[in-house]
Amino acid sequence: MKKKLVALTGAGISAESGLATFRASDGLWENHRIEDVATPEGWAANPALVLEFYNQRRGAARAARPNAGHLALAELERDFEVVIVTQNVDDLHERAGSSRVIHLHGQLLESRSSRHEELVYPLESDRIELGQLCEKGHQLRPNIVWFGEAVPLMELAAHEAATADVFLVVGTSLQVYPAAGLVDYVRRGTPIYIIDPSRPPVSSRPNQHFVTEPATIGVAQVAAELRAQSSDEM
Repeated sequence: MKKKLVALTGAGISAESGLATFRASDGLWENHRIEDVATPEGWAANPALVLEFYNQRRGAARAARPNAGHLALAELERDFEVVIVTQNVDDLHERAGSSRVIHLHGQLLESRSSRHEELVYPLESDRIELGQLCEKGHQLRPNIVWFGEAVPLMELAAHEAATADVFLVVGTSLQVYPAAGLVDYVRRGTPIYIIDPSRPPVSSRPNQHFVTEPATIGVAQVAAELRAQSSDEM
């Protein structure tokens, strides 16, 4: 039976494909205040602005290509049962070939009803317009989990973390909760590899390894190490 590897990925891995990270040092996202484009209050105040903001992000995401980090995670499925838990809303993991991806913060290439969150629709174009309605007559919005909203898949992600044999943290600062708290669900003694050039601040624990490289380099390094360990155990 294959060991289970769970990888928590964040903005850093998508940034290497040219997608802007969520929060810049000035607190803006693509020259917009986070409060204006990524909160229920922003949506209520100016839905046209929010729709256009995500329409532009959607076009950028479709133009981006999976990088070596995405590809290395997908290739790990040859040797492990792999579950990707991502904070990213793009589909780069899927396009790289990962077969099981949990999107904690929603998916950019989907719309959903602004009133009935269970009504979710795949998008065929890059745009959602004012006046586009769900089947119950309510405005469509991006299927994104905004600040101040519940994270519906958090319980599932926590279960995956708690049952991992190996846990990877790739390209995330571990500053955005509740996603950052997934590390606390990992069983004590389970190997944790934290792959990020900036070495996120985390509590010390047994069998924790820091790889201070970008995802395009670090994931391949860790994959090679894990495969070598598997060979030694056989």
